Amino acid sequence: MTTATERPPINWAAAIVLTATPVAAATIIPWYAFNFDFSTSAWVSFITLLWLNGLSITGGYHRLWAHRAYEAHWSLRIFYMLFGAMAIQNSILIWASGHRTHHRHVDEVDSDPYSINRGFWFAHIGWMLRKYPSGEANFSNANDLRNDKIVMFQHNHYLAIVLAMNVGLPLALGWMTGDVWGVFLLGGLLRLVVSHHVTFFINSLCHMWGTRPYTDENTARDNPVLALVTYGEGYHNYHHIFQYDYRNGVKWWQFDPTKWLILSLSWVGITRNLKRCSNFAIQKAQLTMQFKRTERQIEKRQARKADVEALKLRMANEYETFSAALQEWAKIKEEWYAGKKAEFQQKWEDAKFHDRFKEIEYRLKLQRKRMRALALQAASA
Repeated sequence: MTTATERPPINWAAAIVLTATPVAAATIIPWYAFNFDFSTSAWVSFITLLWLNGLSITGGYHRLWAHRAYEAHWSLRIFYMLFGAMAIQNSILIWASGHRTHHRHVDEVDSDPYSINRGFWFAHIGWMLRKYPSGEANFSNANDLRNDKIVMFQHNHYLAIVLAMNVGLPLALGWMTGDVWGVFLLGGLLRLVVSHHVTFFINSLCHMWGTRPYTDENTARDNPVLALVTYGEGYHNYHHIFQYDYRNGVKWWQFDPTKWLILSLSWVGITRNLKRCSNFAIQKAQLTMQFKRTERQIEKRQARKADVEALKLRMANEYETFSAALQEWAKIKEEWYAGKKAEFQQKWEDAKFHDRFKEIEYRLKLQRKRMRALALQAASA
């Protein structure tokens, strides 16, 4: 055990990979481009393998294995296992177990493996360069993964799979396309470096830069810019409050190719049991945050006391309406479950309950609009 003044020992395997690969990419690739140039096949291999790596981490390591947000056919799980190993971010077992620890202890300096409260560098890459106690593997939260044959096969043969996917596959693709070294450098080396830091952005920038529309109980942010380069993972504030939803970009217009992949594969039976958070819970989280923001705006106002009191009264009335909607929702839920349990619920009654649920969701949506208007009024008072 290290003392407060001791630095943890260096994690040599991670340190070598994470320093040697960017140095090699920054020196060898420009030299090769200047002297030989890269073929179209080399650039195609870079883009294709980068996306296959990224989607295997986000769709496989993250949403499938770490959060069990859906189920997948064995063929897709093998695909994720192989191309996830190609990303060299550790085995599924270690990655997913550590990520579950992150969610359970998010932002805690001593328990979160990559807590942003220890700084950008630590959250981005530093936590892997030394053997910090917070990053020690503990599989007590991963019994389901230890019973998964595909997960354990990869874990037990990780180095061999990594070498096959990062050396054997790029060289084979280069040989087939007639540009061995070009494909190896772009599809192998550069792809690996970019893949690493794109993923690391989730642990660092997505806990620093963006908005918090769903919760302010942790540092996770929604950032549409980062979503563009992280295959949809940039909607991180949503993810940290609704981690078991297979979607990160919950709005239809939000860029989340991982969500689109999972959904489209469900149409042909390759994925199934996709978990979705209810619209009511989403509306509730957003409205709760709007109450908090509006309350802060009102408290900061320097307007006349009468104006501030009027704003507070409107705020209190809106909160009373919000509380009534929550109580009504809970009552309908209780009635619905009681009917299901007694097995007397008919289809028309299910439809009736559905309409009541949707009506409350719509009322919350309208209340969010009123709260936005109230916030604007408070800001300008």
